[in-house]
Amino acid sequence: MIRLFFILLVVFVLHTALRAQEKFDPVAWKAPYTLSLDGWGIERFPIPIDFAPNIPYKGVEDVRFATGWSKPESDEYWSYAFLWYVEGSQILDTKTIENNLSIYFDGLVNRNIEKRALPKELIKKTKAKFQKLTKPQGEDESTFTGTIQMVDYMGKQPITLQAIVHLKKCPGNDHTIIFHQFSPQERSASVWSKLDGLWNTFHCSE
Repeated sequence: MIRLFFILLVVFVLHTALRAQEKFDPVAWKAPYTLSLDGWGIERFPIPIDFAPNIPYKGVEDVRFATGWSKPESDEYWSYAFLWYVEGSQILDTKTIENNLSIYFDGLVNRNIEKRALPKELIKKTKAKFQKLTKPQGEDESTFTGTIQMVDYMGKQPITLQAIVHLKKCPGNDHTIIFHQFSPQERSASVWSKLDGLWNTFHCSE
């Protein structure tokens, strides 16, 4: 009985995610905020996320890829950011972030196993580790820093991403902004200036 309930729950979650995918138009959608478009690869899709439906939010993911994010020879390899614009007033702690991003990157890797012919011995569970800064950055409500140990499905090897997560709420808006930055480069690398600039120029729509 419990197993049947679990199966039905999974089917319901997947069905909900697929319906959201069908309805969402990334071109027509107008962001209720400003996040730079210049010099970045862009992708938008709805939340629940098709490859990570167990992340318990509803909203939109708005992605910015550095120019060299998919080029192993580039200093910008695997450097990108994504913003979650999610319904409701969300409160984050380190465990929530670690759980959400472990689910996210496990789903991303699993979606690429067959497509990129990843060897079985390479596949490992994502390990996310974060801490909350005592003093939030800028106008953040909360700021978290950490690492993501995961499978680099493009380079077919393990990789560790340095990560920062920002929590912000716009006045008069019932949604929450969760902004994520990732790069395997150390924080002193120039690509972090670009990633930080992306967030520093973000602003809520009036």
